[in-house]
Amino acid sequence: MMIALLLVVAVALLTSVHWYVWRRTVRDVSAPGSRWRRSGTVLLVVLPLLSVGALVGGRAFPLAVERWFAWPGYLWLAVLLYLVLALLVGEAVRPLLNRLLRRGPGSPEPVPADVAVPAASAGTGASEPVSESVSGPAPTPVAGGPVDPSRRLLVARGVAVAAGGAALAVVGNGAYGVLRGPRLKQVTVPLAKLPRRAHGYRIAVVSDIHLGPILGRSHTQRIVDTINRVQPDLITIVGDLVDGSVPDLGPAAEPLAQLRARDGAYFVTGNHEYFSGAAPWVEFVRSLGVHPLENARTELAHFDLAGVNDLAGTAEGHGPDFDRALGDRDRSRVAVMLSHQPVTVYESVRHGVDLQLSGHTHGGQLWPGNYLAELANPTVAGLERYGDTELYVTRGAGAWGPPVRVGAPSDITVVTLASRQA
Repeated sequence: MMIALLLVVAVALLTSVHWYVWRRTVRDVSAPGSRWRRSGTVLLVVLPLLSVGALVGGRAFPLAVERWFAWPGYLWLAVLLYLVLALLVGEAVRPLLNRLLRRGPGSPEPVPADVAVPAASAGTGASEPVSESVSGPAPTPVAGGPVDPSRRLLVARGVAVAAGGAALAVVGNGAYGVLRGPRLKQVTVPLAKLPRRAHGYRIAVVSDIHLGPILGRSHTQRIVDTINRVQPDLITIVGDLVDGSVPDLGPAAEPLAQLRARDGAYFVTGNHEYFSGAAPWVEFVRSLGVHPLENARTELAHFDLAGVNDLAGTAEGHGPDFDRALGDRDRSRVAVMLSHQPVTVYESVRHGVDLQLSGHTHGGQLWPGNYLAELANPTVAGLERYGDTELYVTRGAGAWGPPVRVGAPSDITVVTLASRQA
């Protein structure tokens, strides 16, 4: 019942938003029956249908068909967001523009109070000046009448064109940022228990790659090449690798076999692995030489590396188990935890973890989405301390839905561990 209600609310909201966009960008700027009125109306019917196709495509269509919906459908969702925001700004500007244009060139000039006004003589039609002057303050000049319809149309078209241009520019730049691949980010994390000989140990952290109908094998290859160039000591993949099945996306993930680090590469599941079938992906990743940590830990030379399943696995009986991953360990050693969702940091604090590495948030991905992400996550991006535990959240290397990022650039982070004893 609740799901049906949410669906109805979502459909009503999207319908209202599209009607508003149609009104401001089609109806208000074109004549009935004009070419733009017809084509704009068709576009604002077809584009949301493509978006629906993109959102349900993974369940309804083969990957090759899904791609035809994904590109235009997801990109339209991003354009829609910034088009609406720009049009709302235009609502504030529109009255100012109309006021500036209210007095046109043909509007009569106001007559000053001390100027003689000709008066017609009765019967003859002759006129003679009136010598009286009006006493009291001069009347306030009155602006012209209503805005000329042609000028009102000019304002409407100007606002629509400016809003559309701004939305396309923002989305185009955000898409370029995703498709060119993530950039490297450097973060240093001091840890009290880290031995001096481990000072400067480097962990490459990558999350939220989101291989799917848009981001594929070339995206994976860019990520692998970027990581290998910095020659880290350890590589960690912190969930949300894929949006699809192994048969469809296995070839796109194969470049992960090329990852190289002295202490190897490790993987934990994210919520999207459970949408796609987590168990097959865990085995496929293992076949590529990347070690899955399923509520488990491994003892490296200088610290314990642990990993827990994502919270989405709880419904399948495979959720995070910190006791299993961290129980009976030597607490004098540093513990680094891989956990996809930042919200698990409170369990890490309770279990004496020194550093938790997470993703999931995408840094909000599309501004102002970061404000919504803050409602559900203790940290949206970056490094923060909770009790004795440091939490680092990467913005991720890909994108979910629209292949666009605004105000939250994708990254691969190299976390350098620093010993307080050094």
